[in-house]
Amino acid sequence: MGTWSTEPFGNDSANDWAYDLNDHQDFSLVAQAIRKILENETAYINADDAVEAIAAAEVLAKALGRGTQDDAFTEKVDTWLQSISIKPSSRLLSRAQGALTLILGPNSELRQLWEESDHFEEWVSTIKALRTALCS
Repeated sequence: MGTWSTEPFGNDSANDWAYDLNDHQDFSLVAQAIRKILENETAYINADDAVEAIAAAEVLAKALGRGTQDDAFTEKVDTWLQSISIKPSSRLLSRAQGALTLILGPNSELRQLWEESDHFEEWVSTIKALRTALCS
């Protein structure tokens, strides 16, 4: 996975995942990414699944007008959000917050990868800010 920042769309996997949003007119792809994390909450969380769930959470935050990243990498998300006319449910927002909490936990491969970098604290701050942005 190519990674250039701690932001939700600061890596190749998240950007690849976002292209699939165009195949949907609802938050089903977002819900699916979050569900992957929550369905196996006691299992080891795969880094790719975590990256997609973080991207999904950013999509929800942007849908609320509280996105944490606004740059060229999120333009496709902004365009997609303008094409749909629905808002995320409070249940989906709550589930996304729960997924982010698990991703920050000890059973997360992505957390372990970031711990090995010089940017671990910055990544934790990014995920916590995203989790806060999802509060209704």
